Amino acid sequence: MFSWIVIPLLLQIPNFFCVFISYNISKCYYIIAEDFHRKGDVVIGAFFPIHTYYTMNKVPHPYLPYYYMDNYLQYNFKSYQYILALIFAIEEINGNPNLLPNISLGFDFYNVRFTEKDTLMNVCIWLTAHREKYILPNYNCEKRYFTAALTGTSWTISAQIGTLFQLFKFPQLSFGPYDPILSDRNQYSSLYQIASKSSSLSLGIVSLVDHFRWSWVGLILPDDHKGNKILSEFRNDMERKGICLAFVKMIPATWSSHFNKFWKNMDETNVIIIYGDIDSLEGLMRNIEQRLLTWKVWVMNIEPHFTDNADYFLLDSFHGSLIFTHHYSERFEFTNFIQTVNPYKYPEDIYLPKLWHLFFKCSFSDIGCQLLNNCQFNASLDVLPHHIFDVSMSHESTRIYNAVYAVAHSLHEMRLQEVQMKPYENGEETLFFPWQLNSFLKDIEVGDQMSLDWRQEVNVNYDILNIWNLPKGLGRKVKVGSFSANAPQGQQLSLTEQIIQWPVEFSEIPRSVCSESCGHGFRKVILEGNAICCYKCTPCSHNEISNETDVDQCVKCPESHYANTEKNYCLKKAVSFLAYEDSLGMTLASIALCLSAFTVFVIGIFVKNRHTPIVKANNQALSYILLITLTFCFLCSLNFIGQPNKETCILQQTTFGVAFTVALATVLAKAITVVIAFKATFPGRMVRWLMISRAPNYIIPICTLIQVVFCGTWMATSPPFIDQDVHTEHEHIIIFCNKGSSVAFHCVLGYLCLLALCGYTVAFLSRTLPETFNESKFLSFSLLVFFCVWVTFLPVYHSTKGKFMVATEIFSILASSTALLGFIFGPKCYIVLLRPDENTFNYIRNKIHSRKNKSQKT
Repeated sequence: MFSWIVIPLLLQIPNFFCVFISYNISKCYYIIAEDFHRKGDVVIGAFFPIHTYYTMNKVPHPYLPYYYMDNYLQYNFKSYQYILALIFAIEEINGNPNLLPNISLGFDFYNVRFTEKDTLMNVCIWLTAHREKYILPNYNCEKRYFTAALTGTSWTISAQIGTLFQLFKFPQLSFGPYDPILSDRNQYSSLYQIASKSSSLSLGIVSLVDHFRWSWVGLILPDDHKGNKILSEFRNDMERKGICLAFVKMIPATWSSHFNKFWKNMDETNVIIIYGDIDSLEGLMRNIEQRLLTWKVWVMNIEPHFTDNADYFLLDSFHGSLIFTHHYSERFEFTNFIQTVNPYKYPEDIYLPKLWHLFFKCSFSDIGCQLLNNCQFNASLDVLPHHIFDVSMSHESTRIYNAVYAVAHSLHEMRLQEVQMKPYENGEETLFFPWQLNSFLKDIEVGDQMSLDWRQEVNVNYDILNIWNLPKGLGRKVKVGSFSANAPQGQQLSLTEQIIQWPVEFSEIPRSVCSESCGHGFRKVILEGNAICCYKCTPCSHNEISNETDVDQCVKCPESHYANTEKNYCLKKAVSFLAYEDSLGMTLASIALCLSAFTVFVIGIFVKNRHTPIVKANNQALSYILLITLTFCFLCSLNFIGQPNKETCILQQTTFGVAFTVALATVLAKAITVVIAFKATFPGRMVRWLMISRAPNYIIPICTLIQVVFCGTWMATSPPFIDQDVHTEHEHIIIFCNKGSSVAFHCVLGYLCLLALCGYTVAFLSRTLPETFNESKFLSFSLLVFFCVWVTFLPVYHSTKGKFMVATEIFSILASSTALLGFIFGPKCYIVLLRPDENTFNYIRNKIHSRKNKSQKT
């Protein structure tokens, strides 16, 4: 609450100070004439503004048209430098014996910050050389020779005067900003613009904005043809740099301090670009200063001109602003010249007495308003604060200096060539007409190689200035960088950021964005219907990263890498496979070794009890072959564990296919042996031949040979190879053996299932045969389990990936092998180890005898 009371009071301090000074200002300050001249053989007309009248309530004057009772005189002492630049250039030329010898230059100055009527009246007064109340056209009472006129600073003043000068082809040099309208040769054939075409200014400003990553900026332009033209240039340059306009404000021709609509939505951004000339922007600049907008960074192409001569308030709206100005070589001679300027040295200058009276406490005499010699001892313009008067030559003053030299060189060239120049009869004077200078002004070069030819377009260099105005009154303009459109790409903008002072609200480089930056691991998503600078941030997708801010697209990690949790870095994936060190691999390997050891143990039991009936039953040799084959079946699963290589990939499928083919063929042979053994009790030569020739044993090599052919064809056409799975596990690359030919793999597996199905059918049909130790039912059950395991294996195998796919195949191998071992040899081991009384010939004989008796009774 306290701040809301104190701040408005502080804001009134400048006004209180101004009122206090105004009470002590002499009336001579207001009644001294505003126009003055310096005599010379050849006279240059100067028409530009030094002060302005403004009115608050527009109370009309009782008898003077276009005047008001509440007029206020307001000086812009920075513009007074224009007159000093004019005097400085003329004195240099007059003191140069090599330029216009025996001819002196003079000037007539007219303040033109009035209405168009007053401006044209001043021009007519000058052309007629008559300063009385009544003007006599085409009458010159003083024999003075006019050469050219300097006009500015706005294009409107130059255009108004140019309309009149065009009638007489009178040379006119405009030192204001370049304007394409004034380059119309049909309308202004004798008007020459000193300023070059600023074709790269918008690019320079946009490059500066892009350098500081300000993507959300405002733009204020005059509402005229220049504003509309530069607006399209700004839009194009900003679009290429990805910068958005928060708003565009067009300043009307008549500015009103109560134009409140203009300030709406101004808080949307911290950076605002102001482009225009000082005449069209004066009202805006004053309003910005009055509103004390200390939280904005103003990027401008003009320097703010303050006319409040006693405003030393601590805060300032333009402190920290950045200004683009044309690059000119600094003229120290001009600074030294200003230090010597005083009203006693130049008595014809009517502005110097006012400055000395206002700032150095000099008094005017009561009669004639002559300045008395009672000023401060060290009175000099260079001691004034920079925001009131700057001793360094501004770009407008530089153009005035160049314009005077352009006129002087044209006169000198015309005199040397004696083009249309005729001396008077007495030989003392030279007569010429101003329009004769036009042919020379077109081709003359002034200053830093800037041609006056209206066709030439130059990409000039710009200096970037930073305003240091704390405390207010310091008014320093510090060069902090430069811009050159002709420099190589990437080297056009040069900045020294360390010395830049920002507005008081910012302790570091200000930020000006519509949306906060998307950090690492995020990307921008443009909101529909909004500018591209207004977006939301969304995390990168799976296995994508972003290690920069405000990226449009995330970068996908290579397949050999994966994104970290923050999604700002790709980490290299670790190689993974079903290793013995893994718990799963260790478990499966342990099971395989245990089962193979158990199979060897069963073989030992059968070898030890090889003379017993149960071991001899159902072809003892086939039992040994089956047990040995099952041992290899268990052990072949170890090929699937460990880091794959080319050899293990081939061995995995060949050993698996061949070993299980031998096992299933052996089971089929055992089932057929049971059938043949049962039929052996019946007479028949075929059955006896089968028993004697051991024909069932040939089933094993025949079936195995068929599988070997399958495997050989597979290995020859499309063998297994080492492959990588980079998708199954996020942080690992799984190395596994690719089957190569999926058709061959399924043919091998299908062939095994076919053998199992055949063996199951034979065993199932012979399960009820009344043979002692008939193992047909065990064979059929084991083959049924085998068949179910591998039929179930297929969908499970295809639904898993990586090492779990390998584990599924190992499990199926172990499960099916265990089924054959357990259901075929489990009952036999049970009788051998736990019921040895049933493993005798007496027990078998008694069992057969009891079976016969039972059948006879029935």
